[in-house]
Amino acid sequence: MAETGASPLPAIPPPAIPPPATSRAPDSRSPLARAEHFVWLTARVLEQRLFAYHFRGGDPGPVETALDAYRNEDSGYGHALEPDLRGPASQPLHTARALRILDAVGRCGGQRVERVCRYLTSVSTPDGALPLIREGGEAGPAAPFVPVVADPPGELLATGPVVGLLHRNAVWHAWLFRATDFCWQAAESLGSSHPYEVEAAVAFLDTAPDRPRAQAAADRLGRLVRERRLAVLDPDDADAYPVSPGYAPGEHHFPHDYARDPRSLARAWFTDDEMARSLDFLAAEQEGDGGWPVRRRRPAPAPALEARAGVTIEALRTLRAYGRPLG
Repeated sequence: MAETGASPLPAIPPPAIPPPATSRAPDSRSPLARAEHFVWLTARVLEQRLFAYHFRGGDPGPVETALDAYRNEDSGYGHALEPDLRGPASQPLHTARALRILDAVGRCGGQRVERVCRYLTSVSTPDGALPLIREGGEAGPAAPFVPVVADPPGELLATGPVVGLLHRNAVWHAWLFRATDFCWQAAESLGSSHPYEVEAAVAFLDTAPDRPRAQAAADRLGRLVRERRLAVLDPDDADAYPVSPGYAPGEHHFPHDYARDPRSLARAWFTDDEMARSLDFLAAEQEGDGGWPVRRRRPAPAPALEARAGVTIEALRTLRAYGRPLG
């Protein structure tokens, strides 16, 4: 029992709260703060770690750790890493997304990527390319625009971004030789195409080793995009531009979708005014909950929500790459 009349305990000041990782917290009304709220409220751990890396000075290690949860014993990736593909099985599109994440955090190299290249070799078609999706007993449900077919062909859509990433990171593997030849042939012969395929061609051409050849191929693609009206150049009149077959209503592409970085070869396809309007449109797309929308078809609520976090991070990265203020 305490003694009667004992002196009260001296007041102890509360411990100091450590400062945030950045020098100043963003304004609560800023695009970055709104996006951060959305990410912490809805995103998977992987996208939370990616957001922290890109915008809060986070370490790449936790990103790699989160990504490991999607890796299979064959060194491919599955488990709905690409939200539109469900199920545990390794798929080329999941693995391509894993490589993009590793590239984004500066970890696209070493034995991990060597093992990924062995997986890519094992799933390639006879012409050395990657199919969009492989059928198999563990293949889960997929979005309608990613059909599961027997003996699928190699696709530039799946192969181009992977080959481009490996070249950018100076990764050399036997698989790359035939895959690079496939990408050259496909990119240089595109005649009737659609926006996502053009995006894949740009991802390859931006880092292809033969720069004059890449420049010539990109110039031709830029003319194709403008002639076929595959980019909305006036966001205020988007309905005047055609939607590619199989796309969702209103699933348009804009200049910033092709040139996500001003150093891209696709940047030369558009005037400064066209790019400025495109970026204005991108900034204005941020929704009330802080996230950016997914313009493609939504096969189910969960994949759509999972995809929005990645789309939101990419929108912020694009705006930052062009010097747009985020807060």
